[in-house]
Formats: sequence, C-alpha cells, structure tokens
Amino acid sequence: MSTYRLSNLLAPAAVAVIGASPRPASLGRAVLENLRSAGFKGEIGVVNPRYPEIGGFKTVRTLAELPFVPDLVVITAPSRSVAKIVGDAGERGVAGAIIISAEMGRGKGSYAEAANVAARKSGIRLLGPNCLGLMVPASNLNASFAAHMPRRGHLALISQSGAIAAGMVDWAAVKDIGFSGIVSIGDQLDVDIADMLDYYAADLETRAILLYIEAITDARKFMSAARAAARVKPVVVVKSGRLAHGAQAAATHTGAFAGADAVYDAAFRRAGMLRVFDLRELFDCAETLGRVSAPRGKRVAILTNGGGIGVLAVDRLAELGGIPATLSKDVCDKLNATMPPSWSGSNPVDITGDADAERYATALSTLLADPDNDAVLVMNVQTAMASPSEIAKSVIRLVGEERVRRTFFKPVFAVWVGAEEFVTHAFDAAGIPNYPTEDDAVRSIMNLVRYREAAQLLTEVPPSLPKEFDPDTEAARLVIEKALAEGRSWLDPIEVGALFAAYQIPMVPTLAAPNADAAVAWAEPFLAQGVTVVVKVMSRDITHKSDVGGVVLNLTSVEAVRSAVVDILDRAARLRPKARIEGVIVQPMIIRRKARELTVGIADDPTFGPVIAFGHGGTAVEIIDDRSLALPPLDLPLANSLIARTRVSKLLQAYRDVPAVKDGAVALTLVKLSQMAADFPQIHELDINPLLADESGVVVIDARVMVRKAQRKFAGLGNTTFAVKPYPSQWERHLEVKDGWRVLARPLRPDDEPAIHEFLKHVTPEDLRLRFFAAMKEFSHAFIARLTQIDYARAMAFIAIDEATGETLGVVRIHSDSIYESGEYAILLRSDLKGKGLGWALMKLIIEYARAEGLKYVCGQVLRENAAMLRMCRHLGFEAKADHSEPDILNVTLALTEASARAAAQA
Repeated sequence: MSTYRLSNLLAPAAVAVIGASPRPASLGRAVLENLRSAGFKGEIGVVNPRYPEIGGFKTVRTLAELPFVPDLVVITAPSRSVAKIVGDAGERGVAGAIIISAEMGRGKGSYAEAANVAARKSGIRLLGPNCLGLMVPASNLNASFAAHMPRRGHLALISQSGAIAAGMVDWAAVKDIGFSGIVSIGDQLDVDIADMLDYYAADLETRAILLYIEAITDARKFMSAARAAARVKPVVVVKSGRLAHGAQAAATHTGAFAGADAVYDAAFRRAGMLRVFDLRELFDCAETLGRVSAPRGKRVAILTNGGGIGVLAVDRLAELGGIPATLSKDVCDKLNATMPPSWSGSNPVDITGDADAERYATALSTLLADPDNDAVLVMNVQTAMASPSEIAKSVIRLVGEERVRRTFFKPVFAVWVGAEEFVTHAFDAAGIPNYPTEDDAVRSIMNLVRYREAAQLLTEVPPSLPKEFDPDTEAARLVIEKALAEGRSWLDPIEVGALFAAYQIPMVPTLAAPNADAAVAWAEPFLAQGVTVVVKVMSRDITHKSDVGGVVLNLTSVEAVRSAVVDILDRAARLRPKARIEGVIVQPMIIRRKARELTVGIADDPTFGPVIAFGHGGTAVEIIDDRSLALPPLDLPLANSLIARTRVSKLLQAYRDVPAVKDGAVALTLVKLSQMAADFPQIHELDINPLLADESGVVVIDARVMVRKAQRKFAGLGNTTFAVKPYPSQWERHLEVKDGWRVLARPLRPDDEPAIHEFLKHVTPEDLRLRFFAAMKEFSHAFIARLTQIDYARAMAFIAIDEATGETLGVVRIHSDSIYESGEYAILLRSDLKGKGLGWALMKLIIEYARAEGLKYVCGQVLRENAAMLRMCRHLGFEAKADHSEPDILNVTLALTEASARAAAQA
C-alpha cells in the first residue's frame, strides 16, 4: 500500500493509547508518558475499561466513547484482543495503528492474520507488531517506549529491530544528532521497509535514510522503493545475518556462489544504497550524513601535528580506494611561507608537534582554498606545547567563516585523539563530523564517496547493445519446452548448445554418445583433421565431472577414445552407483594457451529471484572463491561493474606476453545471459565453467542448465521473477497513424537519453510550458536521466520512433500512485507533428497499458488553455474537473471501465 495514509500515521493530529496500565513498568504507561513528555500538541486519549484514570489522563472504556477521532492509535493490549481493536479503529475512521504487542504469531490462524484481515476492511495502516513504535521530533511525537526522545534533525532511521532503534536514539542523545523520524517496523504486517523508504524519499525534512534490515519479504517492492530513494538522497543499510547462507544444496558452481548475504549485497549495490557492516559504521554514517554533504571526489588532504597518525590515515585511505590529494607547487609555496621548515612538504601535511591554533588555521585555510582536494581531514594529537581545545576552536571558527563565504563548501572532518568531552561537543555543535580515530574518519569519508559514486552510476547512460544481437527466442523456447514436457530438469548437452546458439553465445561443438562405438564415430572426423578430442561423462546426477574422473583430455586416436570412454563409464558407475549415466560427451579439444578460465551463470535466490554470477573458473572455482553477483537485468556498464569487482578482472588485461581479452566480449556474454533469464523464467540455474576468454573472444567449454516450470514471485505482467522488473518487450507496438505513417512505439530505455535530448530541440518553448507548467530553458543530464531511467514496477513511458528515419516523434508516460490504483499520465509530441493522429495513438496505448496493469483510473493535470489536450481527453472519455487550489489547471480522470474501453477502441 506504500505511502497511503502514512502522513496521518507519522504526523497525527490526535493519538489514542489502547491498553495503557497504571503500572509504572507497563508498555502502555511508558508510551503514554513519552507522548506527554515529548510535548505532543494534539489531543491524547486513553482507552482502558478497567481504570478510570491512568497517569493523570482520564480513560474511556471503548474507542467509540472518545470525544474525538484519533488519526493514530497505539495498541499495547494483549495479542488476542488486537484484531477487534483494529476493526473498531477502522470503523471509527482511524488512519493508522501501532501494534506494540508482541506474540502475535504468523500465518494462517494467527492473531497477526486476524488483525491484518480487520485492517483491510477499512484501509487502516498497521505498524508492527512487535515493534518499539515511532518518533517524529518535528511533530513532538514519541509514540514508543524508548528511553529518550531524539532532537529534530535530518536523518530518518527505519529499523526492523526495536533494540537497534532504541540504541540509535541513546547514541544520538550523546552526540547531539537529530532525526526527522525513527520508525521501528517490527514484523511488517502491513507497513514495511519499502513503504517507509517511499515516504522519507519524498520528505523534505529528511536528508539521508538509515536502515537496519534483517530480511526482505517483497523484493520487487523493496528494490523499486530503494532505487527511487537512493536517486534523491543517501540510503545507508546495515543487515544482520551475514554468515547465514543458502548454498548447501546448490546443484551448480553458480548456485554455490549465490549465498543469501551475497545476493543481498548485490541487491543493495544495484539499488544504489551504501552498505555498512556493523553498528559502529552505521553510527559513523549518521555522524557524517547528519552534518555534511558528500565530497565531489575522493582526493583527501590530511592536516596533522603527528606524522605517524597521518601516515596511518593515508594508508587506510589508499586501502579503501581514496586518493591522497597532491599538493601543487602553488600550495607548497604558500605552506613554505607560513609553516616551519620542518613541515612534511607533502600530504599528509604534518605541521609538527608544537603546532598551535594559529598554525592550524593558516594551514587549513590554504588547504580549503586548494582546488586539488575534495575534502580535508584535520587531526590533532595532544601535546604539552599547544592547547587542543584552542586548536579546535580555531578550526571551528575558520570552518564557520568558510561555510558562509563559499557556495559549495568542501567537507571537513576532525580527529582529536583523546579529546576531552567538551571538545567533542564543540565539534558536534559546529556541525563538523568528528571521530575518535583516523580509521573511523577515513571510513566515513570513503562511505560518502561510495554513495556519490553509486548515485552517479544510477544516472549513467548505457551504450546500446550491438544491433546484431537478436536472440532466436522461438528456438530457445522449443528447447526448454521439450525438456519440461518430458519431465526433465536438466537440458542435455545438445540442448544446451542449441540454447546458447539461440543467444549467440559461442560454444565448443558438443556431441552426445551413449557408448564407446558412438563416441568413436563422432571423434573420427576431428581426429582426421588432426584435432584432438575430449570425452566427458554425461549424467544429470554428477554435478562436477572431475570428481569421478569423468573428463579425459587430448585424445589423439580412435583407440584412445574407446579406452577413455570405457574407463569413464566404469569409474562413474563404480563411484556413483545411483547416478543416471546417459553416456559421454565428445568435443574437439580447444587449445587456447593464453586464455583465461572464467565462470558465469544464473542462480535463483528465494528472495530476489534470478542473479547473475561471474568469477574465476576452472576446477578449483570454490577454493579460489573469486566471484561477484548482480541482479538482472544487466546492461553493459552493469556487466562491466560486475566483472570489475573480482580479482580475475585484472587478468583480463594485457600482461607480459599475454594479450588482453577482446574488449567487451565477457560483458556482452553476461548481458546475453541476463536477457536469456528475462525471456525464460523457466531457467532455474545455469552454470558455464569454464568460459575461455582471450583476444579472439569467448567460448563455452562446459555448461549445465536446469529448468523448471516458471515460478511466479512478484505481481504484474511479463517476467514475474526479477526483483528489478526487466524491459517489457511485450509492449513494443507498431502504431496505426494517419496516411500509412509507420511508427514504432516501445518502452523507453536508459540508452534513449541522446534521442530525448535531440527530440526536445523540436518542441517549442510554448509546448514545453504546456507540458511542464513552467518555462524550460535547458535540460540537464540529471533531468533527462530521471525521464529515461524507468522503474517499470511503478511507471511506464513509451517512445514513438519514425520507422523510416529513426527520429523520435513523441513520448507518453504514466506513473502509478502509492496503492497502484490510479496512474498520472503525461504526453509530449514534436511541435511540427500535431494533427497527424500520433497523440491519439499514444494516449490509447497508455490507456491500454494502464488497464492491463490493473489500474482503475488514469488521471492528469491539464492547463485550461491547452484546448487540444482537453478536447482529446474528452473524446477518450476523461472527465474534467476544476482544481480549486490551482484555478488555471483542470484535473482530468478516466475510469477504466468496460465502457471506457469501448470508447477508446472507437476513438
């Protein structure tokens, strides 16, 4: 249900506590006292049939007896009574309920299910059960049993653990860090992490979002919300259970790679979130994000009075991927003129142990003015020759002055080793992130850098795929359907070859032989050409052939082939007596002496669906343990990023007498596998090992593919297994436009950004004003990226292309509301193409899409002066009503009924 009614839940005008007790240690009493002590300005009611007064509040026996309707109720009553309370609250018109009560159970017949059923009848939102509650300092709302109320600030914390939320509140109280909200979501019966991400992404008070996650229940919803939030502000996540894994029963190398935490890591990375690994890092991120913005780069200047700690900071910076800033000759000259001769002369800028406040301020001023660094880390080790507190005051004073003077102020970080408490408080009050050690500071700086890089990656424009990549999906479908019709889970080697051929993935010729005679017959043509052969055991029950001596290489004669086959079959039958052995595979021996052995594949995660794996291949793949995962769909930049996260990626470059692997060959193979997974959700696991890669390209030597009937994981049309909804190719259309004009309409893709830039040059300023309700003088990359990088799980945009010229003619889009009930449309055409029927065709297409997706309404806002758009809307069945808050705007709405469908068909 996303953000539906969450504003009432988080900013209520009135609150009622149900189940409060006069006992000082009771949950209800704690919540009631917190509501009072936080200074909540609205009405507070208390419902309890047993006591006439609790904590100075008069009580009523039932919710119906309250003289007002609360927006929010906090339920601390016994679990068995929660469902009735929720039902009563919904009937009274309450918007939301916090269920503090634990022991609600899960699943069919539980108290939790009963409460959820009661809530669905009225649309009341439920937070919890088994949660701490929520705190919203801006509303003076503390509807929790936490020990402290945080001050107002710009961080939002969303936590599955009440204890973590309470701990963060306690820490923030000491560090003077403020929050826009702290929400403990508990068991996520209704309101979940994705809902809160959507809410705080749009919240102007929130500058960054912190997450504590134990498990995700709806991966597509989570990924959609996380990607949207990370585009507009930093999202930092810590997840527990990192050592739990789900690969024990995996049937392939790829399946063994895809442990649960590795997949979560891939999901966080794909969403553009910043992952940290413990509470200390989460606290440090709160310290940093609560005070400064991310630096523009990763060049860090370090100012210190101690050489040793400076070197440690530089070492840690380099280890984490940062760059120690280089001091230019001009900067060195300025420092030479003001620092003692014994200063270090380079970065770290060590101004010696007797440095006083004036020397620190002079050096810091020079570094802040230097354009060759992106951030400054100031460190101080206490000495008897200068006052650390006076030095801190001079740093604080200078930073304050520089913030006022500069439009963009590069962030400054502080480490005062062994600092007294008042020094730390002074830095806190000045908004300067400060840390006890150089390691904490450098990690925090690099976390900001990682966030900036992740945000930039989200807006990158991927190159288009080669036009020659045109998979034969029909041929692939026949292969998969044949295996499923025969009740088989594994494709045989010949079928694997056919599947790969359909997706233009080169594979060594592979021939199946049931016995030695057949193997010899297949081998003879290769041997006659002087090509040696390899034979391998063929069995769906033997995962790793080498484990049973099931691979024999470099066979040079018929006799050698016959002997090898007999030995392989005998040995396999002896070592794996229960295995079904179909025979052997015969392949020509591929000799690529300088090729790298890689492994690539597809695994299926129970939470996030298909994942793409890449790593170092060969028989020691698990021992080497060099791999990385990514959520599909992949484009070439995402594929290259996946490769770059492995150690073997360095071997793909040229070294000594070994030429580099053909540019883009491995990345394109990963993209092809991603497309295969999108086209065929029946593929459960796929493992290529090895994939040989060298200067001539790639070739598959061995592969296994497991198929099963497609499992529906997520709601919607098309592929329902991807956590990130893939490009919906089924919505490509050839539109019928006047005079036989041939127009292709297809879903918008990120690589359409250049086309959109060119298209906007053909739209007049007046038409742009009518579309955007404001004058538009220029369109930045960030603006166009937001238009072209569509989250197909919550929005759709169609681009219209002239089939003859390839020119972009128009764009129509729709974005659903938070409960996926209605969608707001927008349309823009080239100004020289009006009156040719293209606008009608695109509007009919977007209405068709909305109806297929299950939306109930299509709505939009149109300027009163836009007569052409209003005329078209009325003809299509839209109803126009005045917008009382904006007299120049009309709200148009189309109810997606059968009658509107007939009207659209006739238009």
